[in-house]
Amino acid sequence: MKKAIVIGAGVGGLATAIRLAVKGYQVDVFEANAVVGGKMAQIESNNFRFDAGPSLFTMPELVDELIVLCGKDPKEYFEYQKLDENCKYFYEDGTHITAFSKPLDFANEVQLKTNASSQSVLKHLKKSAFIYNATEQLFLKKSLHKIKTYFSFSTLFSFLKLPFLNIFNTMDSVNRKRLKDPRIVQLFNRFSTYNGSNPYKAPGILNIIPHLEFNKGAFFPKKGMRSIPEVLYKLCLEKNVQFHLNTKVTAIQVSEEKATGVFVGNDIFKADLVVCNTDVYFVYKNLLPKKYFLKNILTQERSTSALIFYWGVNKRFKQLGLHNIFFSENYEKEFEFLNDGKTVYDDPTVYINISSKIKKDDAPKDAENWFVMVNVPSNNGQDWNDIKHEVKSNIIAKLNRALDVDLCPLIEFEESLDPILIESKTSSYKGSLYGTASNSKMSAFFRHPNFSSQIKGLYFCGGSVHPGGGIPLALSSAKIIVDLIKN
Repeated sequence: MKKAIVIGAGVGGLATAIRLAVKGYQVDVFEANAVVGGKMAQIESNNFRFDAGPSLFTMPELVDELIVLCGKDPKEYFEYQKLDENCKYFYEDGTHITAFSKPLDFANEVQLKTNASSQSVLKHLKKSAFIYNATEQLFLKKSLHKIKTYFSFSTLFSFLKLPFLNIFNTMDSVNRKRLKDPRIVQLFNRFSTYNGSNPYKAPGILNIIPHLEFNKGAFFPKKGMRSIPEVLYKLCLEKNVQFHLNTKVTAIQVSEEKATGVFVGNDIFKADLVVCNTDVYFVYKNLLPKKYFLKNILTQERSTSALIFYWGVNKRFKQLGLHNIFFSENYEKEFEFLNDGKTVYDDPTVYINISSKIKKDDAPKDAENWFVMVNVPSNNGQDWNDIKHEVKSNIIAKLNRALDVDLCPLIEFEESLDPILIESKTSSYKGSLYGTASNSKMSAFFRHPNFSSQIKGLYFCGGSVHPGGGIPLALSSAKIIVDLIKN
């Protein structure tokens, strides 16, 4: 039986382990932390539970696919529901917009609340679907770094569509031309942050992202986001995948330009192939001989990071939903600060996720669990304690204005996460949440490949490599890897 080793037990690593086990490999997973899941951790304290990482769930069929692959019934393993409301948006001018999950309902809401027409919104979402359908086979399901990828009908189809995919215009310029009203332009510009990019620099092809939320749907796992890695972990155990938790890999063994195993201290574990589900920067810097280090990894622009506050709030807010956005009044200025990379704009856009709106036992009665996040630059040596104190004050002032409340006395529990902690807990270089940013035509597509061109039998999955960050893309990277191995 062939042996495979997976370094890191994030969702990409877990999905890869499942797929390799189904193919007949004996799989060992090495995870430096005490639990699996990577960024998809949870916090439990004072009768509050928080999903510590990703909070938006799209494309649940990718999880179902893994369950079916193991010969199981998805309904017995993983329950989720489609949302009626994707998000609630709050603007400084007092405008409130509910992003209903049905495109027509959302378009009518936009027309009712702003100067944008419902027709312009529907056309925009139709174009988003067009971009997705034109690029899905090429971008989400194949390696862009293999010559044979470019000799297929689906690839030819994608290339014929290139002139219509807004690659040569920024996301913001496309949105301004189509949507007119600055509030709705801001709403759609926000989708660039889903992979840590800047809408004023990133190509318009990133308008593919709203398709996942509006046309395909946003969902919520009935047991919370943490249940996603827990389901994958259960499948792994049922396929006899062996886990080594609290076990840090210190090096990858390379013999005659082939990955042959990993070192844990002085102990060696042999394998026929090695898959890395950790930030590709740290793989090259810490796990491989220096001669393999790729200098361009150092020069690539990193995605944004985040400051996150986990607040147990002793009140229920009827005007809030599962997902909520409180926009900055000057979005472009906010991104100038993010691009500068030193500090955070004093009027940041604030995202609040409240899972207790659906999963009631995530907070005590008459209370709510607030996951409060702002985008911040990746870590470049800033004083994050000072920044965190200032950002918290600005967030509270903003929410007090928008919700007409005195929030401070209501916060009975608090934890926080900053870029330094994100790096130390998840091995994300500089605390960047999505690896490299997609702020150029090339970076949006040609992230690090899912295989090593220098070392045979070495593969990469997860958010720092192709096709990118986020749960669906991390799960897709696992499928791409196993197809590469098969071929």
